[in-house]
Amino acid sequence: MTTVARALITAGAVLSFGLAGPALASDSQSGAQVAQATNPCAAKNPCAAKNPCGAAGKVDPKLITRPAGTKLMAGKPADLIKEGERLWNDKKLSTNGLACQTCHQGNAAFLPSFAKPYPHPVAMVQEKAGVKQVQLDEMVQICMVVPMASKPLPWGSEDLAALTAYTREVQKAFKPGAAANPCGAKNPCAAKNPCAPKK
Repeated sequence: MTTVARALITAGAVLSFGLAGPALASDSQSGAQVAQATNPCAAKNPCAAKNPCGAAGKVDPKLITRPAGTKLMAGKPADLIKEGERLWNDKKLSTNGLACQTCHQGNAAFLPSFAKPYPHPVAMVQEKAGVKQVQLDEMVQICMVVPMASKPLPWGSEDLAALTAYTREVQKAFKPGAAANPCGAKNPCAAKNPCAPKK
């Protein structure tokens, strides 16, 4: 083989590798992009968003503490419960589009202590208002003020009596540990990314 022939073969090989190199790199990059695009763990975890039911800010305890001598409006229990169920799902009670059902769908966001008779201590009330224990109607009021960003209901109103009556029915059916908040579960995307290259 002549020197010229060897030079041509070598040059051809260099050109071939030179062209193949970027092509392979490009393929490698696009492959990585495909893997990243199809990786379900690359998406933002919707459960990582701030829980609206844990809204920040302190509450004046006077807003949620029943005034001395106050009695809830009386009415037929069945009627109050029915109206309370309607209000439980009514987003118009809030200023931010939430309803009681937003936080408590399927008994989510209730602590085990919800099953205990009222009055009893509630962590959110202690944290937000510094009140050591609450009655059930007072619990309704802090939910109006904190997660629902609204005003407390008038103490003698049918709305407060109805929501309290319905919440009592929800409480009767509540079994601690029976309902799990889907956003409280361990995030599967927090585990090692299966799409990450192995070392």
